[in-house]
Amino acid sequence: MLALIGNELYKLRTIRTPWLLLISQLGLLVLGIAGLAIHGAAPNDPLLPREMLAHAGILSFFALILGVNAVAAEYRHKTITDTYLAVPRRSRVIVAKLVAYSGVGLLFGIASAGVALGATIAWSAIKDIPLHLASDDVWRTVVGAIVWNGLYAAVGVSIGALLPNLAAAIGVALAWILIVEGLLGQVLGDFRRWLPMASGQALGNLPGDLLPQLTGGLVLAGYAVILAIIAAATSIRRDVN
Repeated sequence: MLALIGNELYKLRTIRTPWLLLISQLGLLVLGIAGLAIHGAAPNDPLLPREMLAHAGILSFFALILGVNAVAAEYRHKTITDTYLAVPRRSRVIVAKLVAYSGVGLLFGIASAGVALGATIAWSAIKDIPLHLASDDVWRTVVGAIVWNGLYAAVGVSIGALLPNLAAAIGVALAWILIVEGLLGQVLGDFRRWLPMASGQALGNLPGDLLPQLTGGLVLAGYAVILAIIAAATSIRRDVN
């Protein structure tokens, strides 16, 4: 298993996609924090620093896209056949991808959290926004954002395994985040807090009517595990060319 995980990490080092996604995530992160600092709530709003830091988790959909690429891109480039021939037990391949890409997702989270913290400190000084670095809320937001990235990367791997068409997989994932869950939330009322995006927001310690942070993290981890089991079972039965 360690060799399989190492192979997945080696593949990641040989392609540009992770770097492009990370640069995009960090770029939008800086822009988002700047926009919130300049045009957001009143500078004396005690929740403003938390909302600025939370961008490191909100933009974790880039880690999700990275995870989708883990399997769907192999189907697109026709390399999945060689991968499965080298490792006939396909479930081991999916598990290796889940571990490797979750780890890289955590690295995305660490990089994003570091940039978010730096940008928040800078804008807090420029705009006289009260930022208390010793506050539990600050570090809960930072840690939550890092874990959010890791879990979203794992969810992305499962989506890529379930929907081997790369464009379709990314489209479905983004449609859920940007459209579907919002519409469902209007219908489900208070139950919307248990949906994947809302549980991620709770994990990221965003303000609002959300689950407690630990509960949100466990719910999102539960979604990741369930999707992983379904993805592994589906991959075993799927024909490849």
